[in-house]
Amino acid sequence: MEQRIIGRVWVLGEDVDTDVIYPGKYLPILDSVEMGKHALEGLDPSFPAKLKPGDIIIAGPGFGCGSSREQAATCLKSAGVAVVVAGSFARIFFRNAVNQGLPLVQADVRTLVKDGDEVTVDFETGVVEAGGEKTPFPALDPSVMSILVEGGLIPAVRKRLGMVV
Repeated sequence: MEQRIIGRVWVLGEDVDTDVIYPGKYLPILDSVEMGKHALEGLDPSFPAKLKPGDIIIAGPGFGCGSSREQAATCLKSAGVAVVVAGSFARIFFRNAVNQGLPLVQADVRTLVKDGDEVTVDFETGVVEAGGEKTPFPALDPSVMSILVEGGLIPAVRKRLGMVV
């Protein structure tokens, strides 16, 4: 994970639930690359084609609410989303995202940007630069950061156990 992420944004609303992020009809898909082809399809069927690697999702409070499906985080990561910035996250979505190596930042900057704008998320300084303003965000716990830096829980555990991949 990069300590400083710069990317194009997609602005979503409040309470974006897991069924919108990854619709239930795709749950039988097991391949993460294929999952990424359906990211946010529940919001807009054309949305997956719009997502490009390095894009940033900006949303209001309640991102990832709903069911506990880990595929919601997996599909965003596989679609190339670099980071999700939201007013708040559902607890289980937050954990699933960390486990998948998808960085999350708690800051509500929706009113500062529109789709297509460029945003910078700096984990070292704890600041989101959006719309010409700098908005601080709470630091992630060091244990969470170490998982994200390794690309997710499985790679982090493998490294800790000294396993060669």
